[in-house]
Amino acid sequence: MNARSNESWLADLRSSGLAHEEALHDLREIIQKGLPYALTRWLSADSPLFQPLVEEVTQETLLRVLDQLDTFEGRSMFTTWAHKIAIRLALTELRRKRWRDSSLEELTENEDAPPPSGLLADSQASPESSAERADMFARVRRILEEELTPKQREALVLLGIQDMPMEEAARRMKTNRNALYKLLHDARLRLKKRLALEDLTPQDLLTAFESR
Repeated sequence: MNARSNESWLADLRSSGLAHEEALHDLREIIQKGLPYALTRWLSADSPLFQPLVEEVTQETLLRVLDQLDTFEGRSMFTTWAHKIAIRLALTELRRKRWRDSSLEELTENEDAPPPSGLLADSQASPESSAERADMFARVRRILEEELTPKQREALVLLGIQDMPMEEAARRMKTNRNALYKLLHDARLRLKKRLALEDLTPQDLLTAFESR
């Protein structure tokens, strides 16, 4: 693996084709090597949660890095900046493990938000509440159909709702890991812009699916 300057990381990750794929592959290896050392401060390496958490956080970190390239100010090494994102995501995920189906919220990038009230609500919802949820789900489904391609929707369902491992989702969709990262990255950007236009929050999106 050749050492890259900060400028090279940014240029390669913003590019397309082979340069982009190689940079994404290299960054993934760097994060996966460094993250376990940081995580052992909070979670034993012997825990059955450890390796799945490393894989999950690595995947999310790559997506977050691609989303936030324009925020990198060059005050540190690019890889140090990426590691800080990984550690923050890992700690957030450890706190979230007690809540179910949180991965959709993560895909829409709102790591510091409290759990949506729908996750803690009584299962015996009032008719008014049920109607509101039905309306919200209809809005969410319309947004997904209008904004995302069939492939983007499939990736979001497999990874965000069914919580399928990345490798298995890639095989199911007959693609590779890097192409799937790019698919999710583009889907997230489109969803974030549309949610803002619709005056919806990521919590609304998660609650709509959680209530189904």
